[in-house]
Amino acid sequence: MSMRIDILTLFPDMLAGVLGAGIIQRAQDAGVVEIVTTDIREFTKDRYRKVDDAPFGGGPGMVMMCQPIFDAVEHLRSLADPGGEVILMSPQGRAFTQQVACELARRDRLILVAGRYEGFDERIRLGLADDEICLGDFVLTGGEIAVMGVLDAVVRLLPGALGSEQSLAEESFSQGLLEYPQYTRPRVYQGMSVPQVLLDGDHAKIASWRREQEHLRTRQRRPDLWQKFLDKQQGNEARQ
Repeated sequence: MSMRIDILTLFPDMLAGVLGAGIIQRAQDAGVVEIVTTDIREFTKDRYRKVDDAPFGGGPGMVMMCQPIFDAVEHLRSLADPGGEVILMSPQGRAFTQQVACELARRDRLILVAGRYEGFDERIRLGLADDEICLGDFVLTGGEIAVMGVLDAVVRLLPGALGSEQSLAEESFSQGLLEYPQYTRPRVYQGMSVPQVLLDGDHAKIASWRREQEHLRTRQRRPDLWQKFLDKQQGNEARQ
């Protein structure tokens, strides 16, 4: 059974390019995933298609209203079974990592909600959301870009989405480390040479070099990931 991902947004056209190109398009064409965008404004109840209002208590900006989003989610859940896990794109959510992407890729259905303005009425979180995800510690104009990142990371993990399943295991973050350096032809370019170990054909030495490079690169560039890797290694040794 293929996965279904629904996207609730005020700007469905922003997602057209991502959905119509590359791995995501090929995965849809192959029946690996079905992705449907829905305009939240279709579920407003006034002629102005109003989706936001001023916050109670005052303050800058506007807040996304409950009614259109509640009605949109109810409609989507009525279309297919299972009803789907509702995930808000929110700076208050948990950090999106490769581990979270793998977790979401195991779901049968997701409903991703892209926020705008000053965010969601709190009752949307309380009454609808199963999860909240934050792409990173920076500010975006809207949740559509966050949705694109989550889509790309999740879809490529689905069986049949990539030509080579082995490439998933060797990418950065898949094992908690940054990936080793990669090279291709020519052997020398502007005075920069490919490491000789990659040219000698000794697969054991190549594997050893790549592991060393993963460790070195992670330790230098992402000491936070390196510490997590060490902690995990120590935990595994303690259980043996």
